[in-house]
Amino acid sequence: MLKTTRKGNWMEMITPRVWEGKTIEDIFRTEWEVPKKLTHQFRMEHNVLVNGMKANWNNPLKNGDKVLIKLFEEAVPPILLDFFYDIQVLYEDDHVIVFNKPANMSTHPNDENDKNTLLHAAQFHVQSNGEKVSVRQVHRLDKDTTGTILFAKHALSGAILDRMLEKHEIKRTYLAIVEGHIKKKKGKICEPIGRDRHHATRRRVSTSGQAATTHYQVIKEEHNHSYVKCWLETGRTHQIRVHLSHIGHPLVGDTLYGGKPLFKRQALHAAKLEFTHPITGENISCYAPFIDQPPIFKSIDVYSL
Repeated sequence: MLKTTRKGNWMEMITPRVWEGKTIEDIFRTEWEVPKKLTHQFRMEHNVLVNGMKANWNNPLKNGDKVLIKLFEEAVPPILLDFFYDIQVLYEDDHVIVFNKPANMSTHPNDENDKNTLLHAAQFHVQSNGEKVSVRQVHRLDKDTTGTILFAKHALSGAILDRMLEKHEIKRTYLAIVEGHIKKKKGKICEPIGRDRHHATRRRVSTSGQAATTHYQVIKEEHNHSYVKCWLETGRTHQIRVHLSHIGHPLVGDTLYGGKPLFKRQALHAAKLEFTHPITGENISCYAPFIDQPPIFKSIDVYSL
């Protein structure tokens, strides 16, 4: 695991033995797989120092070299918010934050007047801690889906996490309650998902849609409902909702896809998030406690998923 220390706007790291002989160029382009444009920006703005001197990006590093990278730039112009929401933080350090998103809150604004979003709450959170950085979400959740959601605190962690998401290296585990009992208790749904031309927000299984794969496992059955653990290979809009409805088992409360309105929202919770820390390489696992009042998911231990 790479040890880092924040020093003002800079991150300090001591070159580990496994990086000895590699260049700064190697670290950005091969170890972290940072996009060319962002790598070029770091180089041109002289945002990397080695042992206190402007970095030569092609010089091999030695074990113990002190590398400083300017990561924590203040947002320009400053972001001023008057929105406060006491959002639950599941994990936070200088580079990333994981929140437990409540229901009835959009992940990000859909227009300039939409100011009560999780992105606003996240920005207020970092500002209240004295940080003036601009945060952004790495992935998203539907407005009425609760649970784990990952934010980046600076451009470098954001770029690395974007690449990890694209390569399916961020694992998201969901819990859903669906109508009926699924005959096959464990399986995989591989059906492309596209827009429904008859409905502005609805999606559907479509041969012309984007490839989508959902793994599922039934973990509990009661009455005429099933509790289903799901994990994704892709992250299409409404993917779990569309796929489970497609096999005849819509989510309870998901009236858009045929579920009965027993709850005020679809019964879907992003229960667990697993990823490799973009900077330190540490394995991070976050579990999101259920926060619905009254409760939707009963007698389920989220930490067992």
